[in-house]
Amino acid sequence: MAGGIIYNVSTLLRKNMDVNQWHKETIGAKAVEALKKNGFDAVYFASSNEASDYIMNYIDKGSNVGFGGSMTVKDMGIQEKTLAKGGLVLDHSDPLLSPEERLEVMRKELISDVFICSSNAVTLDGELVNIDGSGNRVAAMTFGPKKVLIAVGVNKICKNEIDAFERIKLVASPKNNKRLDYGNPCSKVGACVDCSVESRICRVYSVLRKRPRITDITVIVIGEELGY
Repeated sequence: MAGGIIYNVSTLLRKNMDVNQWHKETIGAKAVEALKKNGFDAVYFASSNEASDYIMNYIDKGSNVGFGGSMTVKDMGIQEKTLAKGGLVLDHSDPLLSPEERLEVMRKELISDVFICSSNAVTLDGELVNIDGSGNRVAAMTFGPKKVLIAVGVNKICKNEIDAFERIKLVASPKNNKRLDYGNPCSKVGACVDCSVESRICRVYSVLRKRPRITDITVIVIGEELGY
């Protein structure tokens, strides 16, 4: 009897994993299809390891590689892999930078060979929805770098633009505020309250409904929960 119970529990767990993986692949494929219809290049990978290998194909020795402050990309170890390959990392979030140096790096990211970031949300209508504090990330996503790579976990896929902004207000903004330790109201209550404090980081709202005409963008959808 005990053995039978263990077998049944094991079977249920395996089936649950299969169902979760099926849903990630299905919803990921749907997002990729919608992005392609809107002119974006888009691919799906089941794991962040596969996605990381794909990203590194775009980085050569001597490449100037800008990073948009993404926890998704950071967790994938792309910066370390870039350095190991001989690329030059441009990361304005480096805590060792002075304010003047940080601003200079932000400007260099805008004309990098490769700019790597994430998106706060991707819709099943094939849109990229983001909120920035300074606008440097969405600026680089839109125009400037020779190649833009946007890595997103399936947890960031939303039904439409309205749901995307709701996700940002409920999940991305409060978590990023807490991570950055700004002490803004959302980092205390766990959701956006549309504050007016000077340290507010939700200032630039961006929706890419179609691929910008002369920007080479690839959106990499990953079948894992990544970032905020």
